[in-house]
Order: sequence, then structure tokens, then C-alpha cells
Amino acid sequence: MDFNSSGGGNELHNNQFYQSEESKPLLGEMSAPLEGNNNKLCAGPCKRTLQHCSSGMRYKLLQEGDIQVCVVKHPRTFLSKILTSKFLRRWEPHHLTLTDSSLASATPTGYMEAALSYSTIEDLQLLSWDNAPKYCVQLSFPGGTVLLQAANSYLRDQWFNSLQWKKKIYKYRKVLNNPSRWEVVLKEIRLLVDMALTSPLQDESIHQAPLQIISTLLAENTNLSTQDHENIIVAIAPLLENNHPPPDLCEFFCKHCRERPRSMVVIEVFTPVVQRILKHNMDFGKCPRLRLFTQEYILALNELNAGMEVVKKFIHSMHGPTGQCPHPRVLPNLVAVCLAAIYSCYEDFINSRDNSPSLKEIRNGCQQQNERKPPLPLRLLRPDSPPPPPTLPLSPPPSIVNSSEILVELERNNNTANARRKGPGGGDSEPNLIDCLLVSPALNALSIQLPAQADRVLGCFALILKMLSDYDDWRPALASLLQPIPFPKEALAHAKFTKELKHVIQRFAEDPRQEVHSCLLSVRSGKDGWFQLYSPGGVACDDDGELFASMVHILMGSCYKTKKFLLSLAENKLGPCMLLALRGNQTMVEILCLMLEYNIIENKDTQLQIISTLESTPVGLHMYEQLCDRQRELKELQRKGGPTRLTLPSKSTDADLARLLSSGSFGNLENLSLAFTNVTSACAEQLIKLPSLKQLNLWSTQFGDTGLRLLSEHLACLQVLNLCETPVTDAGLLSLSSMKSLCSLNMNSTKLTADTYEDLKAKLPNLTEVDVRYTEAW
Repeated sequence: MDFNSSGGGNELHNNQFYQSEESKPLLGEMSAPLEGNNNKLCAGPCKRTLQHCSSGMRYKLLQEGDIQVCVVKHPRTFLSKILTSKFLRRWEPHHLTLTDSSLASATPTGYMEAALSYSTIEDLQLLSWDNAPKYCVQLSFPGGTVLLQAANSYLRDQWFNSLQWKKKIYKYRKVLNNPSRWEVVLKEIRLLVDMALTSPLQDESIHQAPLQIISTLLAENTNLSTQDHENIIVAIAPLLENNHPPPDLCEFFCKHCRERPRSMVVIEVFTPVVQRILKHNMDFGKCPRLRLFTQEYILALNELNAGMEVVKKFIHSMHGPTGQCPHPRVLPNLVAVCLAAIYSCYEDFINSRDNSPSLKEIRNGCQQQNERKPPLPLRLLRPDSPPPPPTLPLSPPPSIVNSSEILVELERNNNTANARRKGPGGGDSEPNLIDCLLVSPALNALSIQLPAQADRVLGCFALILKMLSDYDDWRPALASLLQPIPFPKEALAHAKFTKELKHVIQRFAEDPRQEVHSCLLSVRSGKDGWFQLYSPGGVACDDDGELFASMVHILMGSCYKTKKFLLSLAENKLGPCMLLALRGNQTMVEILCLMLEYNIIENKDTQLQIISTLESTPVGLHMYEQLCDRQRELKELQRKGGPTRLTLPSKSTDADLARLLSSGSFGNLENLSLAFTNVTSACAEQLIKLPSLKQLNLWSTQFGDTGLRLLSEHLACLQVLNLCETPVTDAGLLSLSSMKSLCSLNMNSTKLTADTYEDLKAKLPNLTEVDVRYTEAW
């Protein structure tokens, strides 16, 4: 800096002996005004130094800004006193930047021709004029003073605190870059942490800068003792309460978890850090070492005497004591950690055939794979050949499949097995998961035998997935995250893993919510889901179809496209269905009866075989007799004749409608009014038996989405539908898009939204009369 430039102001005497930069304490009270005449501005009492008092104000850390600058050189001769008199004083406007090592101007001219290094600044003080509204910061350097004049007191204090911070952090970086004795280093680390915690500045870098300094220190000194590790971790613990550790620090923490899993530091210091990561982290893809640290922390908990009980308590603490977890990021972050850990268990098997077509096929569609990242150290990987970690998708979870979107993929028939072994059928079709597992030569010849440590890791994180599925509020999101199967095929071919995961699939199958159990099906056509994997003949089936039966039962209860679902079972799982029905499984008996009732089976020999299967058990015989009775009643109901218009009295129920329709022939019924009755969606089973029905009035009934879905599948000729003041929602109204004959639709006072309304208009070309009053689409 050109300190010989003309200009100045009133004479500043500052002849105090300054301590050397290294001998001054790095942390202490803000600089107080120095006493004595040598520290007064010699022009008189018009200027005074201010003691900086903490008033609770908070400031953003300045990186740059506009400010007035004046440099006063200490006068040594009579001529210099004249040149620095108040008559020659001038201020220069500068745009100053606070770099890591100096104070520099964007226009290096005049007073700021050269940057002012923080190491040359001996003291920082606040100045105030009693008789003039000037707000200055005084920077003392050998041989002179720099005055920075701000527009107001707040901006002045912001400059003062920012310069203080930059100067201090520069000193710490310099001191800790060349450590001598570790006891001194530890003391300086504590002082650095205290400085960051007590700073009036509010900025992310206030806590991150000290962590980066300590992270660099640890990276350059890898031969520390275990006690040094623990001392440093305890010293920086206060900074980690509200900040994620940087990558190098995560490596340091991972090493400590591996080497001393039973250390109290793991419980007392790392627990709040990991809790914060799981609650606030948004993308492990950007900071994979946070995921690795979380994984190592959980494995360290598993090494304690209580083992998995400690892990269970930790998972419960992340969920919270209430029925609803208040932190939406916890579940996807935990799932990401579990998937990465499980993936690492099979790294050796995957690496043995890396980039093989079968691996590429299995990953395609199950999990979006990004470009592989540089190798990161994993607990289970051999040090001589560390493979790259998996890239886990943490973008927003896949949208939950509505019941109107439930599609069951059709597996290839057994007679196409030979063709399947030759490769995917069709030009652009992709092999499904079961095909890859059955025909992969590498997998058939591979015996999945995990090392002891990998086996423990697999058991730990598979159990965590089980625990996650036990929470009702987490189950929908968990099912959605696991619907596009995210595991490598080696894991799915490993009996222990599929057995451990069976509990999770069972929980999905038992859940009555459609958004949960619909995730058992694949995310799109051509891909296998858990329904296929755990069905008889699937690679994960080990219970003779018990889980398969429960999945079919829950899916049949909510799937409105019954015919399509039954058709898929008839084409792919008819043998297992008949076998389970032969063993008296009631769900499978009902499935076979429905196949006969809806004419799903066209082959006469197959029909006779199904009938023989039903008649072989008491429950099957009873249901088949009921089916025969229903068929006779249906023929009578649909016989031509009877009224063309029918109106039920108000307050009629589902039972009243069923009783009325069983009393005669209604083959000619075209107009049915159930307005202001007490019918529900259950009456849809009776309505779909009316072949000529064209107009249906359900005004002010309790007819809901379930019934609406059934109507949309069976009453393709319906032209007029009144749903005014019914509890139907978008979930059911969307199914009406398949009723192409609709020309009049009343959705007045329903829960219709604007998006659904636009979708219906686009898909129903004959719709001419629509009533959407008192809805969001109005």
C-alpha cells in the first residue's frame, strides 16, 4: 500500500509498542480503547475511540462493499505535520474486497494502491466524532492508520466485525498450518471454536471455516493417537450441533467409528451430528461422505453390547414419540443409507462381472444410475481394490401409484422359456428382473456366500428396513421408495436377504391403504415388482405361496380393474392359484370363481379343470354352488323385460336395491335414480349387472371412489351420470376417463380439482354437459 500518498486528517499519535502477531492471544475480548495520550487523536476532544460492546446485534459477514478510505501516516517532521493537517485531508471512495489474506480494492489506486495484508494490521478500533456524524473503523499498521468511513453505525460495526473475523481466521489458519506441539494445537482449536460460537456474525462460513481448517489439519497429520482423535472431536463438538462436517472430517469420523466403535465419543458426540444429517440433509449424491459417516455410525452402534437394541432406540429417536414423524427427510435419508450399505455387501460379486450386460439390464429401470464417482473407502471393501460406491437416487420419491394406474405385468408363459433364455423378446423390450435372475449364467454359477463382516452389515441394515416398515406413517413413502426395486440382483438371488426383506413386503401386503399395497406391483409395464418376486415361481418365494395369497387378497380388494388383474393371474399364475385353491386357500378359491364369473378363461378344458379344483374342497364346493346360483339370478335379471325407468324411495339402502333387483327381470332398465338414498359403493356390484343402463342418478348418496371405479370398468354404455353431492374424489373421478360414451356428467359439490377436470375433458370426447359448480374447477 502506498502510505506516502498526500492526505490524511488530524494527526494520529500511535507510538505504543505493539506485540508481535504471533505473541498476541488469538481469542479474547474485542479490542478496547487504549489509554494515554499516545492513543488519542491529537487535534483535541473532537474524536474518541469507542469500546465495542456486544449489544446482541447480528451482522452478515461482508465479503465486499463500498466505503470511504483515508490513510493517515504518522508524522515525524514538521513538514509531514503540515502535509497531514486537516486542511489537506481527503477521502477516497473504494470498493473493498475482504479476501482470505488481505483487504484489497477493486481499483488499486491512491490509498489502496496495494492490498493491506491482515498480518500487518496491528489493531482494530471503532471511532466516532462528537461534533460530526462520521462512523469510522480505525486500522493501525506500522507507521500509520487506515480509516474506513461507513454511512451509518450498523454498517460500520458490520465492517468492524467482518475485518475482525477475517483477521482472526487468517491467524488461526497460519498457526494451525504448521503445528508444533499437539497440546498447543488442541488449545488453539478450542479457542477457534469459542471464537466462532461467540461471533456476532451470522453466516454459514462462520462455522464452516473453522471446520475446514481443522479438517485440513487432520488430513495432513494422519499419525495421531486415539486420544488425540477423541480430544479433537470433543473440542469441535459444539460447532457440529448446527453444521454438517466437511468431507475430510467425515473421513476422520469414519475412521474413529471403525477403530473405536465402543468409544463414548460415538454416543455422546456423533449421535447429535448424525441426527442432524438425517433430519436436514437433502441429497447424499452431493455429499456421499455424509452417507458413509452415517453408515459407519450405525455399524458402530451395532458393535455395542446391546447391539441392535441400541440401533432400534436410535431409529425410534429419529421417528419421535408421536405417531407422525415431524421430519420429512429422515425416512428417505435412512433408506439411502440402508441401500448403500446393502449394496456394499455384494460389491465383490458385482465387481467380478462389472459392466456385464446382465448387470446393466438389472439396473435399468430398477434404479437410475449416474456416472460412477471416484472410489470412496467403504468398510467392507478390500483395500487393494476399492470399488466405486453406488449412486443412490434421492430425487423426490416416485409418485405413488393410484388405483386407477394399477397394472399387473404379464410374465411370459412357461412354453416360451426357451425363447426367453435366448434374450429379450422384441426389438426394444427389456428383460424383466425374474428373467435376468433365472437365465444369468454368472448368477447361476455364483454361490452367494458373504464374509462374516458383510453378513453382519446385511443383517443390521435389513433389520433397519424392517423397523422402518413398522411405522404406519413411514410405510407409504417407504413402499414408494422400494417400488422400483433398488437392490442388485445378487441380493435378490441371496436367500438370506430375501428372507430378511420378506417382513417388509408382508407389512406392505397387510396395509389397507391403497397407496401402500399398490407399490407391490411394478412401477411400469415390462418391469417386475415385489408381487412377481415373491409369487410362486419367483426367486424370493420360500413359503409355498402364503405371501402371494395375501398380496392377491389385498390387491383384489382395492384394484378396480378386476378383469385385467384376473387376466394377468390367469395368464401367468393360474397354476399356483389352482394349487393353493386345492389346498383350501379361500382367497384363491374366490379368484377361481371370479375367473369363471367374468369369463376370463376361454378354454373349455381349463374351465373344467378349475371347476374340478373348486369341487375338491368344501370351501371351494360351497363357493362354486354360490356362483352357480348367482349365474342363474344374473340370467333372470338380464332377461329382456321389466321397466325402462326406476326410482328408489329415499332412505333406501344397498340391501333394498339388491332385494329389488332380485325380484324380476331388468334387462330393459335404462334409467335408474338412487338420488337421496343411503346407498354406498357396495351397490356397484348390483349396478354392473344391468346391461342396458344408460342413465344413473346418484345425487346426495354415499357412493364413493371404489364404486365409481367398478362402474367405469363394467358400464361402458353409460351416457348420463349424476354425482352431485357425493363423496367422490379425484382418485375415483379419474377412472371415468374410460367411459367414452358419457355425454352428461354432474360433479357439482364434489372434491373435483381443476387438473382432473381438464384431464376428463380431454379424454371424454362426447362429454357435452358438465356441472362443476362448487368445486375447485368452478
